[in-house]
Amino acid sequence: MKTIMITGASGQIGSELTARLRQLYGAQHVIATDIMPDRSGVGQDEGPFELLDVNDQRAIYDVARHYKADTIIHLAALLSATAEKSPLFAWHLNMGGLINALETAKELGCRFFTPSSIGVFGPASPKDATPQVTVQRPVTMYGINKVAGELLCDYYYAKFGVDTRGLRFPGLISYLTPPGGGTTDYAVEMFFEAVRSGAYTSFIGPGTFMDMMYMPDAIDAIVTLMETDSAQLVNRNAYNVSAMSFDPELLAAEIRRTIPDFRLAYQVDPVRQQIAESWPNQLDISAAREEWGFKPSFTLERMARDMLCHIAAGPGKEASVEGGSAVDKQVS
Repeated sequence: MKTIMITGASGQIGSELTARLRQLYGAQHVIATDIMPDRSGVGQDEGPFELLDVNDQRAIYDVARHYKADTIIHLAALLSATAEKSPLFAWHLNMGGLINALETAKELGCRFFTPSSIGVFGPASPKDATPQVTVQRPVTMYGINKVAGELLCDYYYAKFGVDTRGLRFPGLISYLTPPGGGTTDYAVEMFFEAVRSGAYTSFIGPGTFMDMMYMPDAIDAIVTLMETDSAQLVNRNAYNVSAMSFDPELLAAEIRRTIPDFRLAYQVDPVRQQIAESWPNQLDISAAREEWGFKPSFTLERMARDMLCHIAAGPGKEASVEGGSAVDKQVS
């Protein structure tokens, strides 16, 4: 990768991925794009930024061609819970944007990445050790979009030779960007409310296990996959990846290691609960591990400690996870 264009660069993944890629490849070689003019999360003074609507195929092509992009990372999408509120809009954005980006990659010979999701699985999929290749019958518009997206990427690779790659992400947890309408967002919210108020009311019920990953591991996974020799990739467009699986009770217990008086209550959202129950408890990640060396660094314990310290320290401030950390001082 020499010059990389990112769509949806102001989002949860995009803001952190843009910063990492600019460190690795140079700020001028990473073009951040988003439909939103606020680019505070992607370092507007550190590299190129373009306003871009991914439903405008000509605009995607023109930006990629102007900057001579050899890689497109397509992140622009509507997430699971938000997509259920506006399914037709989700279809047009998620599918229209994807095929427009794929067409640009085809025309310009770009390497291509887009994330998939655990949302591609449904009630008929195995719940535990969900295989890399298995039944995919999702019950949400978001899941339907992601299954269709996996197939489209397979098609563009087989039909046109586009070097497409992708990851089936679980819930992603970050202290830098707010939740974006996903079913797994309760975990991020719980961390923030634990520091702010010492209590949280979960919209996901107890005993509902879902796969999760800390954002630094997710960013590392994208970079590693994109830098891997294409000849090593067998599944290529939709690798299962995950680092941990927990339910709200298990996460609360981990938070209480640092904030002993933390209180957890429930007010279950039927829509998001139904979505969560249709997803796997835990994914089989062996294909990603064997084909390109996927290996997450953060356990639940390490992630929880890091999240709480950074949230307590505040935006833009350094936090230590050792003794005397920001969170220890705040809750003492």
